[in-house]
Amino acid sequence: MRTELRPAYILHRQPYRETSLLLEAFGSDAGRIGLVARGARSGKGASRGLLQPFVPLLLSWSGRGDLATLTAVEARGGLPPLTGSALISAFYLNELLLRLLQRHDPHEELFHAYELALRRLTAVPQQPEWTLRLFEKALLQELGYGLLLEHEAHGDAVIQPAVRYCYHVQQGPLRDASADLHGPRLHGATLLALAAEEGADERVLAEAKTLMRTILAQYLGTRPLRSRELFRQTYAGRTDVSAAHQEDEEL
Repeated sequence: MRTELRPAYILHRQPYRETSLLLEAFGSDAGRIGLVARGARSGKGASRGLLQPFVPLLLSWSGRGDLATLTAVEARGGLPPLTGSALISAFYLNELLLRLLQRHDPHEELFHAYELALRRLTAVPQQPEWTLRLFEKALLQELGYGLLLEHEAHGDAVIQPAVRYCYHVQQGPLRDASADLHGPRLHGATLLALAAEEGADERVLAEAKTLMRTILAQYLGTRPLRSRELFRQTYAGRTDVSAAHQEDEEL
């Protein structure tokens, strides 16, 4: 039970019965939580306009188990509206959290990383790639799958920027000297840029994306991410990204 207002974001919403909403929220000290917002679609009260993804909120709820009842909601500051690739990128962050977090498992540091990622997406909406990679790195760390970025696997040898490595998902970076190694190939400069969270040039961005996709695939399973499909359809001119804000959107 959570009776006091605490920082949170809505990850996903969908209609429930005639006037209510089912919400998946991400709280600063509660982790992922399922909520029923009773009467939220009836047009009464200010909560209808607040219960949207990417809006900083204060929430309280009552009840135990997988589905609690929302009791209060207030705005907590604001973020500029997300559009275009930044909006799709933000939905991708939400989808990762929905797919990989268990309910009622607190991740306070990850909450701060999520909030920082949203602020970066609003500040530099045309360049979301590095923001996504840093959030993926934080997510893997919080889930207990942190990346080995500054030293080679099976030893203490320091990663060298100009050396090419093969990143073995279960072990870490190994010198790319054998055709028998399985995993994405990348330069040491990419690993060091991820470790320092700076220095992302075009090659680093491309290699880091391949690395993260390979590792996340181990935990996401075979079901495709809908946010990736939305990105492809939008930039092929087949989908209007504004449709992603419809309340029956299913990530």
